[in-house]
Amino acid sequence: MKIFYCCYGSAHSSVVAAAIHLGWLPEDRVPQVQEIENLPHYDKTDSFEIGTPFFMGKDKKGVDVYIIGMTGQRQLVKNAILSFLRHNEIETKDIFFIDTIPLVNLKTKIGGILSRRIGLVTIGRPLTVKGIQEKYFEFVKLVNGVKKSLGLL
Repeated sequence: MKIFYCCYGSAHSSVVAAAIHLGWLPEDRVPQVQEIENLPHYDKTDSFEIGTPFFMGKDKKGVDVYIIGMTGQRQLVKNAILSFLRHNEIETKDIFFIDTIPLVNLKTKIGGILSRRIGLVTIGRPLTVKGIQEKYFEFVKLVNGVKKSLGLL
């Protein structure tokens, strides 16, 4: 089984969801700023890397967890990936795409634009973290829902 947490640029919400899934972030409290900022890929993915799946790790059940940025073309990217795999006779029934965009609030969006697009990292990154912290338990709920629906809990 492979799980792809998807967001706009694979820099914020997908990273946090994958980190929760892998047990790198707590489920019972909002993580501190440094805990979020120190995650692999957090606020570090460049525009040219959007569309590239990044392997984050294997969970306790042996499931491969990835992140991928899909801009505003999430369905198009999913279709391209699945079509390519099917064309190469690779089974796709155990590949799941989990959209984290609905959990992204205005602070995270503005922070992401400032940091990743404009290059104002010192202003944008803290704003993304604040936005993630405000919605954190919704990320935990999403990840636990995914795990439950896939029989991973």
